[in-house]
Parts: sequence; structure tokens; C-alpha cells
Amino acid sequence: MFIETVRLSDQAKGQLIKLKRKTKIENWNILCRWALCLSLSDPKIPSDSAFKSNSAVEMTWKIFGGEYSDLFEALMKERCHGDGIELTKDNLAKYFRLHLHRGITYLDNTKEISNIVGFLNIAL
Repeated sequence: MFIETVRLSDQAKGQLIKLKRKTKIENWNILCRWALCLSLSDPKIPSDSAFKSNSAVEMTWKIFGGEYSDLFEALMKERCHGDGIELTKDNLAKYFRLHLHRGITYLDNTKEISNIVGFLNIAL
């Protein structure tokens, strides 16, 4: 396990609150899983922007990944390897956070997501 606690920025918290309201998906971790996958599907490396994990929203890695936590870790390792990023615990944690926050922003900026149907259309 490369990260124990997933912490979100205030901006991500606000974006997730809007997504929860639109989609009626109540759990942060479900939305975050989709956000991570969406970002990982983008071939560009996320920008190395500084963000502060300053919101009260946090979850353990096991809550984030649930029964798929090993799969999400493997996806992060594969993506970092493919991007030429050294597979250290710090790098994996950093790029996980960058991908997660980029994915949350992607979901928030997607105009088609006005309800759960729009969310599912994006997911499929």
C-alpha cells in the first residue's frame, strides 16, 4: 500500500458536494474511484500543481478502494511506469493525488452530468 489516508482539497470537496447532489451518489469513495479512472484514461500526465489537502474530507485507502484497492494500486503503478515515473512510495502517492484531483475536476466540468443518467453515460 503506497498511501494510507486519502485527503482532498477544499476545491475537490466542493466539487464532490455538487456531484453528490446531481448524481445522488452518497459516498465520496465511489465518486473518487470514478474520478481516478477518468483521469487515468487521459494519456496526458496531470500537471504537477500544488494543492492543499485542507478539507475535512479524508478516507483510508481501504475505504477508497474497497475490495478493489489492490487493483487501484496496480493501475497507479502501471500508469506511473508507463509515464516514466520512478515507482517510489512518494511518487505513487503524489501521482495518485494528482490523478484523483484532476478526475474530480473533469467530472465537475462535464456539462452532461446533471443527474445519475448523465453520470452513467460518461462512465460508459
